[in-house]
Amino acid sequence: MNHRNKNNHLGRKYGHRKSLLSNMASSLIKKKKIFTTLAKAKALRKYIEPIITKSKINTIHSRRNIFSYLRDKTAVSELFKDIFEKIRERPGGYTRIIKTGFRFGDQAPLSFIELVDFNEIYISKRIKKPVKVRRSRKKIKKESNEQN
Repeated sequence: MNHRNKNNHLGRKYGHRKSLLSNMASSLIKKKKIFTTLAKAKALRKYIEPIITKSKINTIHSRRNIFSYLRDKTAVSELFKDIFEKIRERPGGYTRIIKTGFRFGDQAPLSFIELVDFNEIYISKRIKKPVKVRRSRKKIKKESNEQN
């Protein structure tokens, strides 16, 4: 039974799992989108969302706390740059998981995990939505009846 066990152990021991999630989180911050299995993506979401929430407070204390999770100076400095200003305004839900299919060898479900505000496709669709104009067809019918 799996009662009261919140996190997915991913078939690894504590140190390996901690390193795996730390490396994946720093890669996600640097590249804004990574390709991984669905189980790892879901575990990474639970790992990185509190880190991004802590980055809203720009103090040395929060930088050191985040560094203890990520262990990557460039990822921590990237997280506190002006690029992440859009994310800081968001109340939560910083990541999006998109299922892409299954791996050829073992049929493991694969997915993308990405930071929500950095996907240009979704943002451009949301902003540049064409307005549909509905036109009446009565005039066309009257003209065709007059010709007959």
